[in-house]
Amino acid sequence: MRLLLPIIIILVIFVGLQSIFIVKETDHALKFRLGEVVRDDYEPGLHIKAPFINNIRKFDNRLITLDMPPEQMNTAEQKFVEVDYFVKWKIIDPKAFYTATTSGDFQVARARLAQLIRNDLREAFAQRTLSEVVSEQRRDMMEQLQTSANERMQTFGIDVADVRIKKIELTEEVLGSVFERMETQRTEFANELRSLGRERAEEIEAEADREVRILLAEAERDAARIRGEGDARSTEIYASAYQRDPEFYAFLRSLEAYRASFDSERDFMLLDTGSDFFRYFQQQQ
Repeated sequence: MRLLLPIIIILVIFVGLQSIFIVKETDHALKFRLGEVVRDDYEPGLHIKAPFINNIRKFDNRLITLDMPPEQMNTAEQKFVEVDYFVKWKIIDPKAFYTATTSGDFQVARARLAQLIRNDLREAFAQRTLSEVVSEQRRDMMEQLQTSANERMQTFGIDVADVRIKKIELTEEVLGSVFERMETQRTEFANELRSLGRERAEEIEAEADREVRILLAEAERDAARIRGEGDARSTEIYASAYQRDPEFYAFLRSLEAYRASFDSERDFMLLDTGSDFFRYFQQQQ
């Protein structure tokens, strides 16, 4: 009895330990009876099972990140880009997950999910241009991929929480063509600006020439009017002076003619002394 009692106590403790199990908040638990799933709805806490008949399999119910390696994908423009993306997923139905993945093999689930997302992503890129996949349309594309993946992964007991592209890189070949296209577009834009500038310059020059012609015409008109007024006034003054004393006026005009004719010592004139030009030289008074 002294030897049997410790053995019985040890057996009781062992059977007791085999009869209880703990389910954490981060776990899903499946109870099996001789290899058959008999229960999958355990709440977090302490639970009892039949020792040696039932066994428990636990699966993590938290979000799992499937980080995919960068892959080359082709856009609708037949341009290859390198896409770096990841998938967030979790187990929502442990029984379906266990059945669909060959006894709950996570590698099978990851491989199936990775292949599904990869194919959908390739198809989505093939339907869009490069500018579309890097614009706001990328968000809509990710939401569509998530919805589609959820529908097809229900049989695996998996919920796809997010599909996210981290980075889109252009290949060297595509980078060269993009830079060439950007250079061509910038050149066309610069030529367009130069053309608009030349056109505007011609418009400004034509407008300036027109204003110059108008100003010159107005100036010539005003000058002609002023000259006409001056000539009329001069004629009026000459006429008035002549009418006051014609003889004195003739004398002044002759003096002006003498001054203009004998401006230099080397000037000389050959005229008849009886010429009317020297009329006032011959008069004593």
